[in-house]
Amino acid sequence: MARVTSTKNKCREAGDWGTETFSGQIKHAGSFSMNTTLKHWKEAATLIVAAGHRLGADALSSRTPLTAAAGSPLGSSYGRSQLPHKSRFDYDVLLLKRSSKSGFMPNAYVFPGGMVDSSDFSSEWLDIFKSFSKSPNFGLRSVKQPPETRPPMFATDRLKLGSPISGEVAFRICALRETFEESGVLLVVSKSEEKSLLKSTEGRCATDHVLHKKANELCSSELTKWRTLVNQNPSNFIRMCRELEVLPNIWALHEWSNWLTPEGRYGVSRFDTAFFICCLQDTPHTLQDEREIVRFQWSTPSEVLQSYQARELWIAPPQFYELSRMCRFPLLNDLHNFASRRATEGCEHWLPVLMKERFLSLLPGDKLYPLDSSGEAKEHMSTDPHLEDTQDSGLHRMVFSDSHSLTLQVNITPKYNHLVPVGEQALPHDSNSQT
Repeated sequence: MARVTSTKNKCREAGDWGTETFSGQIKHAGSFSMNTTLKHWKEAATLIVAAGHRLGADALSSRTPLTAAAGSPLGSSYGRSQLPHKSRFDYDVLLLKRSSKSGFMPNAYVFPGGMVDSSDFSSEWLDIFKSFSKSPNFGLRSVKQPPETRPPMFATDRLKLGSPISGEVAFRICALRETFEESGVLLVVSKSEEKSLLKSTEGRCATDHVLHKKANELCSSELTKWRTLVNQNPSNFIRMCRELEVLPNIWALHEWSNWLTPEGRYGVSRFDTAFFICCLQDTPHTLQDEREIVRFQWSTPSEVLQSYQARELWIAPPQFYELSRMCRFPLLNDLHNFASRRATEGCEHWLPVLMKERFLSLLPGDKLYPLDSSGEAKEHMSTDPHLEDTQDSGLHRMVFSDSHSLTLQVNITPKYNHLVPVGEQALPHDSNSQT
């Protein structure tokens, strides 16, 4: 059961790739937990929080064609003008706006998230989750994706690096901790709920039973204190869970995607970021600190994309892509069911490759996406005369006209039963194929 509590305190800024900085300094995790095979990236986690809102009868009756009945194709092409109207959605997504003084992505709207801390891999979590100690990964469902194709941040054996906490667990803890720090939203499981959750993990899998629930509040003054302490030192998140007798609700988070920062685009720092998604029945109380985070915004995915196109706000490419995916499901229950089912498939390791003077960002699966023998994508300098032919096959790219004009061209079949984003080009989407 997903439980949400909100508190007040200062927030650190959330990065567009799920990373964060504070006072211009990058927060480093302990070396024992870090994946040393990653030469160019720091590891991070971010959380897409979708929360329901009540709709009138008229809005509920006008269900968008983008969520057709089971077995019905959605069509072969959806342009940006065909995004579902915001009234068709029964949920909003949380975005946080960076301060204009931020050293990394100033003024950007981002999902909450940040860099992994050594405390996220601490052995102290074994005691916090001791009721689940007999279940692998504390009762999280197993992923079908073969280990050799799993993203390094999940495939790495953390025990060999000195931590008994797997990446599957630690990156969820990181995403939950950072969301609490940055927005005041805390997803936890209380002691009274723990027994029921444990029983569900022993039966089948916890996340099969974790439906989006109404937001609940613990003592706000107590959580205000803890939010301050966690912001001061991430290890206080462990202490908070122990003293309040709650568990981070790792079971409510569904694996969604894995993005890597492209070379030479956003400065020196580059991040390998796990994206998770969580669906809540009601919109929780949310706060910003008027310092690093100057605003929070709950908006429908289509509303955010339309505001971006109208130059009313700026979002980074990963946010644009993921929000475009979510436009396939304007109903929260559909999104939750899809995310829960699909999460066991795994996800692809995505490193966008920027093309000089072409205003293109290539993604894996695109016919021009380059890989050398080591699997490291290199910047591509192509003069292919058919580069702009959107009717061509093998397209998986983002096309930029300027910083506020991004078009997705996708006509490949996504791996791991994932969604094709709403874009200029899209394959037919069969809802039966997403099970």
